[in-house]
Amino acid sequence: MAACVYETHSHTPLCKHAQGMPSDLAAVAEARGLKGLIITCHCPLPDGMSHAVRMDPSQWDEYQDMVRAAREEYAGRVDVRLGVESDWLPGLEGWLEALHAGAPLNYVLGSVHPQIQEYKDLYLSDDWPAYHIQYFSSLAEAAETGLFDCLSHPDLVKNYGTETWDVEARMPHILKCLDRIAVTGIAMELNTSGRNKTLPQMNPGPEILRAMRERDIPVVVGSDAHEPGRVADNFLEAYDLLEACGYDRVRYFIERKPVDLKIADARASLKGLG
Repeated sequence: MAACVYETHSHTPLCKHAQGMPSDLAAVAEARGLKGLIITCHCPLPDGMSHAVRMDPSQWDEYQDMVRAAREEYAGRVDVRLGVESDWLPGLEGWLEALHAGAPLNYVLGSVHPQIQEYKDLYLSDDWPAYHIQYFSSLAEAAETGLFDCLSHPDLVKNYGTETWDVEARMPHILKCLDRIAVTGIAMELNTSGRNKTLPQMNPGPEILRAMRERDIPVVVGSDAHEPGRVADNFLEAYDLLEACGYDRVRYFIERKPVDLKIADARASLKGLG
């Protein structure tokens, strides 16, 4: 079957915690039978915010040039596209709106990163369950800005204060937040890199995925590749999980517009991928 799958979540060395240039990621995408690769490095933020894990604003043009070079190198072989993973925090809306408008972005991931200091300064006390609850409220607030195409790793917070994580106890609040998210029409990500985190489970877990499906929230599969070997990592397992939760399609974005793909077709095109 013809290639039809995109890797939708990948990074570059500009974020200071990833290895491999876009061309290196594209080489793996080609070897694994992917149609395309969307580079989504961590966005620059103002005033030195979270500077240790993202590009500087002065590198925004360099980032675009880096992706463009890989796109030209792999033209006709892998469809390399420019995207971004943008952090949401209250008050950043104007910055992000201008950033997104100033680049030919194909895909914008909205992220709430509960591990960064600026988010912890706003919300973290000694009460981890309260932090878990706040995180899902923040996801809903991010969706309601209209700035993003998809919400990344939507239960990432379970990897912090993990000993107090109780998805069953949190579900009433999570469901209210999913109701808010569903109204916006935004997609949510199934991030396969969760298999490598403190709680070794994709983000989100099956309980949340099932609730997303009940609300017709579209899902985008991404590996969050921080090195080339992770491109399309565990995609077949992700498809199995999605089907078990009631999904039969996955989504990706080109020029900020959604494209839906049958899971059966996606799986067939990646036959043999582990």
